[in-house]
Amino acid sequence: MPTALITGASSGLGAEFARQLAARGADLVLVARDRRALQSFAVELREHFAVRVDLIFADLTVPRQLAAVERRVASVEQPIEVLVNNAGFGLPLTFERNEIDDEVTHLRLHVEAPMRIMHAALPSMLERGHGRIINVASVAAFMPRSTYGAVKRWVVSFSRWANVHYGSLGVTVTAVCPGFVHTNFHERMGLPPSKEGIASMLWLDAPSVVRQTLRAAARGRGVTIPSLRYKAIAAVVRVLPASLTARLGETGRRPDSLRQ
Repeated sequence: MPTALITGASSGLGAEFARQLAARGADLVLVARDRRALQSFAVELREHFAVRVDLIFADLTVPRQLAAVERRVASVEQPIEVLVNNAGFGLPLTFERNEIDDEVTHLRLHVEAPMRIMHAALPSMLERGHGRIINVASVAAFMPRSTYGAVKRWVVSFSRWANVHYGSLGVTVTAVCPGFVHTNFHERMGLPPSKEGIASMLWLDAPSVVRQTLRAAARGRGVTIPSLRYKAIAAVVRVLPASLTARLGETGRRPDSLRQ
């Protein structure tokens, strides 16, 4: 059976990737900081799908813990066929009032961590001549949204290049750019999604986002934007003035630092 490694796997999109890949018969290596939540989720997956589920408890902003994940994806004896870089968190959009150390941690988790994990995974994938890497970005990559939009823009740009560079060698790299997704991210803030100030038509379901992403990755696409409405939004904001797109980027509640 192929093996998939997923970061930020204890909840949200990461957990949904785990469910759908397990349903397809993939064994799993799940990475997250929350030991209790990850252990409980692993029991659920083993019982429902009868797949192997290994766990790595790691904070990817801590070099020693990140190195453990790098070693696992680099393994030749236990190859990783599918890598999903999903771990992330949000900061308030008021950059000038945020703690700079929080901003640096945000940068490390969204840019340095997936870059290092991809760098570790690629040699064995290229040697085998096949592999899939999925990087969870955001539609915010296409509009100004403080440092969150900036780091997600990096993910999109690098994934697009890597897919062209490595796709012909059998390794595809896909950045998925969802908009607002119904997950427990908002529940952990103590505020239900219905009170987020977001129009109901803009909300996406996690199972649909993951299905579309896995289909796009199988087709070798470098970037995928789930749903026609977000494809349209991404196309429109490219031609709008920055002053307007920055205001659009402020849509929704500005969360305190939240991690998955």
